[in-house]
Amino acid sequence: MAAKKTEQPTLTEVKKWPATVEVTRAALALGCSRSQLYELIKRGESPVAVLSFGQRHRVVTASLVRLLEAL
Repeated sequence: MAAKKTEQPTLTEVKKWPATVEVTRAALALGCSRSQLYELIKRGESPVAVLSFGQRHRVVTASLVRLLEAL
């Protein structure tokens, strides 16, 4: 069975997301891989605001929207 390809969401769609989203979803909106975004978070170089709860991370949607609007 082939892996399902998920399309990059539009800015309008991202604006409708909850206040925070999982790293995988944010990475899709940014057009990068989950592992790339996790690496940036680990190095403290994430282009978006991230809330960390131990080993768990959530991306702040408003920060993601601001970045996408600036592109």
